[in-house]
Amino acid sequence: MDKFTALLSLIAFVLVFKQRLRVNGITDTTKDDHFMGILGAIVDTSSRIGKEESVAMQMAVEDFFKKSNHSLVLNIRNSKGEPWQAALAAILGPQTWEEVSLVAEIGTQSHIPIVSLADATSKWETELWTFLVQASPNQLKQMEAIAAMIQFWEWHQVTIIYEEKDFSATAVISYLSNALKEVGAEISHYVALPSLASSWSEHLEGLKIRQNRVFVVHLSLPLAIELFEKAKRMKMMEKDCVWLITDPFASLVLSLNASTISSMQGIVGVKSYIPKNEPHFRDFHDKFCQRFSLEYPEEDNHEPSIFAAQAYDAARTVAFAMREKKQGRQQILSNILQSDFHGLSGKVQFTDQTISPAHTFQIINVMGESYIELGFWSDGLGFSQSIGEIAIFSSSMNGLGQVFWPGRARDTPKGWSPPTSANPLKIGVPTRATFKQYLKVEVQQDYLGNNISFSYKGLAIDLFTATLQELPFDLPYKFFPSMEHLML
Repeated sequence: MDKFTALLSLIAFVLVFKQRLRVNGITDTTKDDHFMGILGAIVDTSSRIGKEESVAMQMAVEDFFKKSNHSLVLNIRNSKGEPWQAALAAILGPQTWEEVSLVAEIGTQSHIPIVSLADATSKWETELWTFLVQASPNQLKQMEAIAAMIQFWEWHQVTIIYEEKDFSATAVISYLSNALKEVGAEISHYVALPSLASSWSEHLEGLKIRQNRVFVVHLSLPLAIELFEKAKRMKMMEKDCVWLITDPFASLVLSLNASTISSMQGIVGVKSYIPKNEPHFRDFHDKFCQRFSLEYPEEDNHEPSIFAAQAYDAARTVAFAMREKKQGRQQILSNILQSDFHGLSGKVQFTDQTISPAHTFQIINVMGESYIELGFWSDGLGFSQSIGEIAIFSSSMNGLGQVFWPGRARDTPKGWSPPTSANPLKIGVPTRATFKQYLKVEVQQDYLGNNISFSYKGLAIDLFTATLQELPFDLPYKFFPSMEHLML
């Protein structure tokens, strides 16, 4: 199901759900009646993330019952499924900004806490929708980790590739742009891919002729798979190209089969860190793998990602918030926001209706049938080979594992393609310089008055050509009499 169709289904879902709230007497007022412990969840069970969330939420509710003996019903609905008949205590799981915006409005009007697992929720959204809680951290720190890597490898320009209809990408791009400026780099090109992959070839051809070779990919799992398959066919997964991936894709690489991963050799990713050595997570991991394989045997890998861990923590948070009988939704919301515990995904604590940011990320390098774990990046500390008391932090990545770049190259790519005679360095020359001794552009015209040739003189030109003679390599270039030519 494509995103547009799924969104239409969710709109219908929400409209009917709102009508049934009114029929059941739960109107758009401030009335806050007591009710049974029924927790609703919206997931897209056609996606890998949705499948993981569904299993993890069920496990969280079952674990809560075992430890507290409190009855709690989890009512999971597909985002394109039928609305709930019952009055709900809270709703878990909107995964995209579109879903959040639709459901949060109803939640605020009906006083139902909405616990979002979307990529990003801005401050104005939580102020507008007072019953909206952001239970997954924003990607600010992850973009800072990307910027730290770019700084270490001394790249100065990157191309960002994202989905055209992904509203959350706006925040991610802003985070990345600001983080890059702090390290003396910038986003030189933005590529917004349409949902239909059939039209991508033109975008990728445009990237091939550009000199910048550092690509930051922020895409969902299905679109990222399609991108790298096309990039490989177009010989863009070879030497001199750099591909850096972010979440959600980076955290889902482990779920891919060997055939799919074969088109992604050499990419480097920054993924959310999960404390896998914690006893609580190891117990969860074993039970999750067993259950996931039974419910979704078609999946090639049954390992839980950060999205399963976040869904488990979110369900556990709401379950504990509902443990007292005969309390209204306002009290449940208050209990959620007062949560303070160490979950599977990290610290669960809320400020301004938003969970605390993640501070540690894992750096991976796709190679063979899976990936190599290179090391970690921690906010305010830097890079390290390990996490914990024995970790040694540095601003350098030299202490981490060997990176295998596309084409199995071991040497770090320059990040740009040297100019050639077919694709020379383009240099814009102002045509109206004040001091002619410094820079002068002479124009030769034909009998009709059309410009047919240009000559460039002056101290600036002499300094430039003298500098080129000192370079240990040839640098093809071409002067242009205006900046407009550089945009072609």
